[in-house]
Amino acid sequence: MAPPVELTTRPPAIGWQLPAFYCPITPAIHPDAARLEQRAIAWVDAFGLYENETDRAWGIATHSTDFSCRLIPDGDEEKLLLFILWNHWAFALDDTVHDTGSVSATTARVVDFNSRVARCLETPGAALLGPGPLTTALDDLVTRTRAATTPVELRLVADGLRDWLFGAAWQSGNTERGIMPGLADYVAMRPSINGTRFSLAWSMLARGIEVPPEELYSDGVQALTDVAGFVVSCDNDLFSYAKEDDQEALEQNLVNVLAHERGCSPQEALADAVAVRDRTMGLFLRLREQLAASAGPELLRYLEALGHYIVGCVQWMNTAPRYASPRNRHPLPVPGATWGITWRDTPTDPSTDPLPVPAAAWWWQQLDG
Repeated sequence: MAPPVELTTRPPAIGWQLPAFYCPITPAIHPDAARLEQRAIAWVDAFGLYENETDRAWGIATHSTDFSCRLIPDGDEEKLLLFILWNHWAFALDDTVHDTGSVSATTARVVDFNSRVARCLETPGAALLGPGPLTTALDDLVTRTRAATTPVELRLVADGLRDWLFGAAWQSGNTERGIMPGLADYVAMRPSINGTRFSLAWSMLARGIEVPPEELYSDGVQALTDVAGFVVSCDNDLFSYAKEDDQEALEQNLVNVLAHERGCSPQEALADAVAVRDRTMGLFLRLREQLAASAGPELLRYLEALGHYIVGCVQWMNTAPRYASPRNRHPLPVPGATWGITWRDTPTDPSTDPLPVPAAAWWWQQLDG
């Protein structure tokens, strides 16, 4: 169960109107999203993932099906359903173990729990977690996942899961020590915190994308994967700011990172955060075009999947009550809530220069010339 929160009526520090989004990618959604949503909620209820109706309402308010079906707009329905169920489980884990907003969520506890979760997928029947709905649901997910994947596919999922749990542990360590990371560290770690490779592993599995290893793990493709994950993370930092701005420990997001580093208010840092995001979005488009010019058919499908990941997340977070009517401001999710975002045709920062941090500079180095 998520920790109790005291509702606040004050506006978030960056306001309720988000800047227009630069994302010249056509969105799509799986045609069976409504039916998949019904199946997913039936699974959530069958395993009692939430202790009461309020927690259940907020769990459903994650709109995990909408997220998954925008990331994976076509492909195998059963594998897509598995991804949806994993997302419901992951949000429940985030809200009860990872993102409690309390310094009492010690790194030792998070690392111990995360290590056990990762090993449960790799070693079925390990029984490393104590009894409870999260454990029972995880056991079911592990059984289903291992039955639905080849050994290579299972390794993609397991590596993605480990990367997400690794990022969550790093974030927890900062919270416990009262550290707001600098931009350089944040850029390097944010795609992991976001679970980028876990989500993209399922995108590949459900759509039957089989990129040859020498292409998938090349520097250029791995850099582009991080770039996509960072853009999605920047967008998440904007959409989730209102639901996290009253936590005991100041949330680690791009706006707060820049405000802390530059000694200004979050509102003053907002424009810089959008500029960082837009400059990285511009890199994504250029590097993806470059890679596509010599890509094989499967890599081309993966490059397309990266685009669905970025634009799909924007569309999803715009109307997911988890973000559009956050729990710290509403007793229950608000039906039809939306941020009412707008779009722009050009980036706020058109510069083609690398961001001035080592992790990001490596991304730009993949460009020819």
